[in-house]
Amino acid sequence: MFKYKSFFWSLTYLLSTTYYLLFLTGCATAPLVRPLELAGVPGIYHRVEKGQTLFRISKIYNIDLDDVIRINRISDATNIEVGQLIFIPKSATKPIPYSSAAYTSEDFIWPVRGRVISNFGAFSDNMINRGLNIQPYVNREIVASRSGRVVFYSPNFYNYGKTMIIDHGDGFLSIYARNSEVFIKAGDNIKRGEVIAKIGSVGRDKNEYLHFEIRKGHIVQNPNFYLP
Repeated sequence: MFKYKSFFWSLTYLLSTTYYLLFLTGCATAPLVRPLELAGVPGIYHRVEKGQTLFRISKIYNIDLDDVIRINRISDATNIEVGQLIFIPKSATKPIPYSSAAYTSEDFIWPVRGRVISNFGAFSDNMINRGLNIQPYVNREIVASRSGRVVFYSPNFYNYGKTMIIDHGDGFLSIYARNSEVFIKAGDNIKRGEVIAKIGSVGRDKNEYLHFEIRKGHIVQNPNFYLP
């Protein structure tokens, strides 16, 4: 737990100042389009398929997600559509052979089925949302977005109420806040899709929704780039 101390202090500060699994069958290679150049950089285009996320595409080509976003000047992941072409620089144009089963466990899934009522980067009460606020359709149960180990739990973390953090072992962490009930504890190993809590409210705010974040180390990430 000690190794995460500095991270939690960083998380406390950021929260106080702020607020697309590749579904393919069998073995395959990524769908490619003929080599082209973008702004003088040689490379190829990847055609987005149903259910793909930018995170998955970056994994296929072993390229950093931030580079994919920067090169393609993507500002809003919610605008990524099936059939859209994503430029991949020549240095990363050899797709890694994969099967759908082998890659499934690496992807993030939605922690709850619901409506996003506040998106990443949205302003609310002079604060910036560093994750997604998701209001459930019916079922208030929250599942782990990815397999990992629970490295932090607080029954009243700042103004976010019951909050937990799962370390996914590859530099990524997911954060779940505003829970009414929690079914796990620090140290537990959690499987993707396992029920870990129920959505609740905090303080005078009676609206029930999940505040969900994905972080790469200390750095907040746009969850829309990772979720199908």
